[in-house]
Amino acid sequence: MGLLSWFSKGPRGERDHGVDTQYLANWVRTHVGVEAFVEPQTTVTPVTVVLVANDGEWTRRAVGGERGARRLGEDLHIPVYDVRKTGYPQRMRDHDARQKILRNRAREA
Repeated sequence: MGLLSWFSKGPRGERDHGVDTQYLANWVRTHVGVEAFVEPQTTVTPVTVVLVANDGEWTRRAVGGERGARRLGEDLHIPVYDVRKTGYPQRMRDHDARQKILRNRAREA
């Protein structure tokens, strides 16, 4: 089963519009050292995955549940972690802090 085929239909044949497989696959191809962190479902969001690159840049998308996140990791050959067990990587927080500094500098200029 290919990457795009298992994302296209849900268990009852419904289309899963929350998944953007081309985006995720491209993001992994264009970033170095990507790891996936599965976030649990909340009252307002479905299960999501955060992809984090070596430099801390990240992106978040819905992936069709925890099984979808695991399959994503297998298909894209990246490690997948449960954020409830590992937490978010420090490099992600460092990246966000650097971006905030850059935004503040741009406003002051």
